[in-house]
Parts: sequence; structure tokens; C-alpha cells
Amino acid sequence: MKQVLNIVKYALLLSVSGLLMWYALQGQDLSRIGQYVRGANYWWLVLTLGLSVMGYFSRAYRWKMQIEPTGYHPRYWDVYHAMMVGYLANLVLPRMGEVIRCSVLRRTSGVPVQVALGTVVTERVIDVLVLFGLLGTTLLLDFSTFWSFVTEKVLAGRYDDLARNRTPLLVALAIALLLLLGLSYAVFRNLERLRQNALFSKAVGFVKGVLTGAFSILKLENKGLFLFHTFFTWAVYYLMDYLAFFAFPETYDLGMRAGLAVLTFGALGMAAPVAGGIGPFHVMVQSVLLAYGISKEAGIAYALVVHGSQTLLVVLMGGISFAASMVKSGKGHKRQALADVALETEVVRPQ
Repeated sequence: MKQVLNIVKYALLLSVSGLLMWYALQGQDLSRIGQYVRGANYWWLVLTLGLSVMGYFSRAYRWKMQIEPTGYHPRYWDVYHAMMVGYLANLVLPRMGEVIRCSVLRRTSGVPVQVALGTVVTERVIDVLVLFGLLGTTLLLDFSTFWSFVTEKVLAGRYDDLARNRTPLLVALAIALLLLLGLSYAVFRNLERLRQNALFSKAVGFVKGVLTGAFSILKLENKGLFLFHTFFTWAVYYLMDYLAFFAFPETYDLGMRAGLAVLTFGALGMAAPVAGGIGPFHVMVQSVLLAYGISKEAGIAYALVVHGSQTLLVVLMGGISFAASMVKSGKGHKRQALADVALETEVVRPQ
């Protein structure tokens, strides 16, 4: 039954990606999009790919810094390979890459999954905070641009109607609040019974391990270096999107504020729980570029080329890392098996 539910879940997520891609391409001249894609200056894309590689190396080092305060000291390349395998998995299994990379790291370096997962949770929290900061900065710098786009193109005159009739929104918020309060009360009433449940106890133990990893950031020896790698990673993300403007004549003259907007809303699209951000990323980037006066065809061509090139890079680097992790994991199992045989020999050897 669980396998069936998983199949249905991933099928629905894939359908969402397909629907959003259809929406992004709907009513557009496909031959014109093809011309934009073929006419791109791919040397700029090569430069962005080089920056991406540097960003992945930096992000892996930052993850290693988070793990070490927990008492585990994995090798840098084991951490890097586990991370890239996780990114590769996210292209197929939405959001499962976070768990998979922790599992790979356990097999290659012995770091418990729950501890590694705790550090990933902290990493994601930091990324969300950075993203909110970027969103606030983007709206502050270009509020008039986005407000005009939303009121004129998205709402198309329906803004006044929504402002006058807020009842549906208030009812939805009230229902959500009541459901949250009801769930909290049910958990509180049955807390003692839950504590006696073996599954609940395992879950508590797992959460404690996650918290150990999550709070590892407070024990970092070099917080300045950690902040540097965080800044460097996001700077690379920004340059990837901004420099890609120069690959297309239609986006060549867009400024740095437009690059910040593409980074911010593109990252929101990539955060959607679909395989590799396919669909949400394209719609978000196309919409942002439309707000800056770029046609839908040129906008979707930019999104397709940028997302496609980055996806191919993840497939290449993730595939290499997967092979390296499997080799390392196989050697580890072989060494453990030889150690077990040696131990058994010592036990049965006559005195």
C-alpha cells in the first residue's frame, strides 16, 4: 500500500511539473523559442557552469564544517560526493535527496543519518533566511515594477474586488487555525500514551539526533569562514543568473537588479516539491522577465537554457560522485567483512 501511495504521490508531482511547463509554453511561438535557444552565446553558459562547480565545492566544505562539531570528521571528498548524489536524486525524487545524501555519507564515513540530517535542516533554515532577505531586497529595489506587473497582468483588474471582499480569505485562515489548535489538543491529551509507543520513542530518538546536528552550528570553530562560504555560495548563484543574461540579445541589457529578481524568484521555484524544480522554476523566471519587459518566448528560452545546462551539470557531477561513493562504500563493507572474519578466527582458535 505504501509503495502505491508513493507512486501516486510522485505521479501527481510529475503532473504538476508537466502542467506548469504547459502553462509556460501555452500560446507561444515554439519556432521563435527555438531560434532564441539556438542563437544563444553558450560561452557565457560555460562560464556560469564553471562558477557552479566552485559553488558546489564551497557548499560541500560548509556542510563539512557543520558536521565536525557533532564529533564526526568525514573526509571532504566523502562529504562532497554524498551532497552531489543527493542533488542528483532530487532530479528524480523531489526532496528525497536530502535523506539520500545523509544515507550515502553514513555508508562512506559512518556519520549517523539523523545527525547529518540535522545539519541539513540547519542548512536549509539558513538558505530560507537568506532567500527571505533577498526577496525583501528585491521588492524594496523594484517594488513599483512588480506591483504594476501584479495589478495589471496577474490580477487584471480583480484587485479592487479582492480588496472589497476579504471574507473567503478570513474564513480559510480561521479554518486553518482551528485545525492547528485541534491537532495540538489531541497530541497533548494523548501524550502519555504516545510515550509508551515504541514507534513514538524511536521518533523521539531520531528527532534528538536531528537536533544534535541542527545545533552543531552553535559550536563552529570558525564562524567567519562559515559565513564566507554562505555568502560565496549565494554570490555564485547570483552570478550564474546575471551572467546568463549576456547569452541572449533580448536580455543583454538587463541590469543587476533584474539578476537579483531572477535569482530570488527562481530559487523559490526550485524550492517547490517537484523533480528538479521543473515547471515552477520556468514559470517564475518567465514571469519575472516579463515584468522587466522581456517577451514570454525570450523569457522561457532563457529559463530552459539556464535550467537545462545546470541540470546536465548536476547529472554529470552527481553521476561521478555516485560511482565514487559506491566504490568507497564497497571497500568499506569489504574491510568490515575481513575484520569480522579475523575476529571469528580469533574466537574459535584453540588455546
